[in-house]
Amino acid sequence: MMIDPFGRRVTYLRVSVTDRCNYRCTYCMAEDMTFLPKVEILTLEELDRVCSAFVRRGVRKLRITGGEPLVRRDIMTLFRSLGRFLDSGEMDELTLTTNGSLLARYARDLAECGVRRVNVSLDSLDSERFAAITRGGRLSEVLSGLEAAKDAGLAVKINTVALKGLNEDEFDTLIAWCGRQGFDLTFIETMPMGEIDDDRTEHYLPLSVLRENLGERWTLIDVEDRTGGPARYVRIEETGRRLGLITPMTHNFCESCNRVRLTCTGMLYMCLGQTDSVDLREPLRASEGDELLMAAIDQAIARKPKGHDFVIEPGTDRPAVDRHMSVTGG
Repeated sequence: MMIDPFGRRVTYLRVSVTDRCNYRCTYCMAEDMTFLPKVEILTLEELDRVCSAFVRRGVRKLRITGGEPLVRRDIMTLFRSLGRFLDSGEMDELTLTTNGSLLARYARDLAECGVRRVNVSLDSLDSERFAAITRGGRLSEVLSGLEAAKDAGLAVKINTVALKGLNEDEFDTLIAWCGRQGFDLTFIETMPMGEIDDDRTEHYLPLSVLRENLGERWTLIDVEDRTGGPARYVRIEETGRRLGLITPMTHNFCESCNRVRLTCTGMLYMCLGQTDSVDLREPLRASEGDELLMAAIDQAIARKPKGHDFVIEPGTDRPAVDRHMSVTGG
């Protein structure tokens, strides 16, 4: 069992398996990205070993992220291996966050590995706007992936970054569409992570404002549902679906934080919005046994901070954290 200095039990590990992505979303990446050399990336076997160590320490939920996790070569090998913890009852859930572009190819395999739900990032239902936000992505591929996920029996939650002046006119459309599709929906405030080409302050939309506006047209009922992540939920009476709100800027969600994040290079971040990290790659590669690795994990949990300090300052586009979200994992 892992207990941090503030008495929070850590049961949730998010694992970035690659910093690479086939999209270049404007709020996430610069258009001309430099990706990590492959020698720095943990092998799939090493990722399995680290995840296994965390399961032995009490992690009950694993989320595979990226970049885009499904672009990692042979990624289903890792999913199949980690599925053993679902079979043994040592773990409650194995899931992933994806942009959906490759779901049509992998949805059935994911279900066979024990994945029961996926989070799919989707910021617009307009094909031209979608292509502009993702810098070249094809909406049709994502929609095909979502159909494949439904056919495979996967529950789907749509993640939408709320962007003032870019997609705020689509929020009602997204809510109604998710209702028809049987999807839950979560809105996310843009986060100041990594240098990008745009000025984040131009598109930052507080979700307190968004919720107030939605409340004029939809009946929003507060619910106590929790899925292990940072979202706070309401139920939309008109659609019967849940709407999540992730508010790292207007209301941080740190008091109940139960998660840590592993990068594809083996750096463990105890907080998404802080720079402190512990290198797990070195002890992982230093010994065939896991004593050094376990000691490093324990050291990291003992340093988990109380919360993050995200701020978007008007008039500046400097990120609060230098690393891109694709490096840390969503």
